[in-house]
Amino acid sequence: MKEIIGTSNRVLEIDLSSREVKEFSITDKDRRMYLGGKGIGLKLLYERLSPGTDPLGKDNILIFMMGVLMGTGAPCSGRFAAVTKSPLTKGIVSSSCGGPFGMAYKTAGYDGLIITGKSDKPIYIVINSNEVTFEDASGLWGKDTHETQDAFNLGGKDGALVIGPAGENRVLYANIVSGHRYLGRCGFGAVMGAKNLKAIVVYGGEYKIVPKDINTFNKARKTALKYINSSRFLTQQYRKYGTASHFKYCNKTGTLSVMNFKQSSHERAHEVSGEAMSEKYKTKHSSCMACAIQCGHKGTDKNGTVHQMPEFQSAALLGPNLGIFDTDLIIKWNDLCGRMGIDTISAGTTLAYIMEAGEKGLIKTDLTFGSPAGVYEALEDIAFRRGRGVELANGTYWLSEKYGGKEFALHVKGMEMTSYDPRGAVGQALSFATNNRGGHHLSAFLVAQEVLLGLLNPDTTRAKVQYVLFFEALFSAANSLVTCLFTAYAYILEKPLIRFIPDKVVGFVMQNMRWLAMKLMDVGLYNKFFESVTGIKMSHKELMKAGDRVYVLERYMNTREGVSRKDDTLPDRFLKEGRASDPEKRVVPLEKMLNKYYKARGYDGNGIPTVETLRKYNIEKA
Repeated sequence: MKEIIGTSNRVLEIDLSSREVKEFSITDKDRRMYLGGKGIGLKLLYERLSPGTDPLGKDNILIFMMGVLMGTGAPCSGRFAAVTKSPLTKGIVSSSCGGPFGMAYKTAGYDGLIITGKSDKPIYIVINSNEVTFEDASGLWGKDTHETQDAFNLGGKDGALVIGPAGENRVLYANIVSGHRYLGRCGFGAVMGAKNLKAIVVYGGEYKIVPKDINTFNKARKTALKYINSSRFLTQQYRKYGTASHFKYCNKTGTLSVMNFKQSSHERAHEVSGEAMSEKYKTKHSSCMACAIQCGHKGTDKNGTVHQMPEFQSAALLGPNLGIFDTDLIIKWNDLCGRMGIDTISAGTTLAYIMEAGEKGLIKTDLTFGSPAGVYEALEDIAFRRGRGVELANGTYWLSEKYGGKEFALHVKGMEMTSYDPRGAVGQALSFATNNRGGHHLSAFLVAQEVLLGLLNPDTTRAKVQYVLFFEALFSAANSLVTCLFTAYAYILEKPLIRFIPDKVVGFVMQNMRWLAMKLMDVGLYNKFFESVTGIKMSHKELMKAGDRVYVLERYMNTREGVSRKDDTLPDRFLKEGRASDPEKRVVPLEKMLNKYYKARGYDGNGIPTVETLRKYNIEKA
């Protein structure tokens, strides 16, 4: 087997219109400034995509970037990133996936893939270490994601990116699928479908990836595994029960989505928890490539059929969010979404909006909270854009613009919100509102500190701006390396100096002495991995600055698409209605935090990065 020392830096650029294939290299300068993955993907998109481009037109661009850690054996490094312009939000978006495509592409000798143009007929692309071919996909068009992947007879070192009927029919929240993992949210599948691209197949295994400084890498790897395996949260919650272990924390704190957030807790929530599914389905691990955390699970139902267990967001938004607590039904709907290539979060939130709009007489529908009747059929209708699915496929924002009910249309910037009630976690509320891609929790994931770990007071605005900024930088860097964000639980909280301090003391320091807390939350393992693989020296400060640079570039690209202060907000349900579970009926004090956030982030009063900020991060203004 041939070896790649460090990174190959090879990027393929494929024009579907002309069938032309080019290759170019990533420079050391770009690697230092943008790391890889999401960061370099955004930089390449910035250089190529004109503002105002139609997301479903031939001029939109899809970019897939592997990152520097893929294939090295670093813990939780089997992830790759994608960037494009979203048909759902009309903004610039990114996503991360742990499916087999990434490892196959990396071991075929490549670091990145750019897809431009549009094929005049359905095709799929086949890539190996020295050739790209274009194949007729007419026989695959209409097949679901499982059938499509099965058709390629992939070996253990191969991988594919595929779309299902939802992508073909341009459902605005269609996913791209690799194995049983997803490039979720944002409508990546619709962009691929609009290009008449059914699949990208890669035959890998040609190359072995070897870090440039193997001794430093092995020491970092040993420490990282030690921290992961000593993390009580990761081992006792995620490894045992998956992210669905979040149910008990969110239900207890009143931050769970129940019936479109009309409620934020429920006495039956435990029935859909990770613990309940583990016992009922005798679950086993089924995670991303190269995963040391093992938060993904599969289980067997009473008929002997094996299913991928729904993650917390899927279980919550297809379950309690619809007033449903039957895990057999939730798994059935989750499976259908996976086969069709539909984002479960947007689907669940869209259905909940329809149910509430029906209650209020805005829409005629047979879908009602607490009843499974019609849900399966509605999901199928969405995937094929037939009947009621023609409109439901456009998402919550589009529906509320047509039918009203904007106060309970739960989206940010056009993308449906995930299942954390921001009224019970105000730091997460700020992160939701300012998230570059829309209603998702992982730009800063402050709910982990406020609710899951209980280290920050969820009801105060104190220090929340600074923590949002810190984790935005850290997670942008992690998504550019690329590695799983859950490693942060271990890498920054399992150092002996923190691990053996009582949680109450850690929480006090985090809340009242943030400068000290941020100094103790050492991000050194991330830059040690980067340095040892690439040979490019990088300090902790430089790593975090690179993360900030990536975040600001993404924001700047979105402001060129029209995003500004008007879009950094939350639905009125969270700004004007108190929770039933909260005696004080508190709402999100967003404006109080927003001005402070803009000033600290280097944006003007309208949320636009200033010239000085762009210059600080060496971002050339287009």
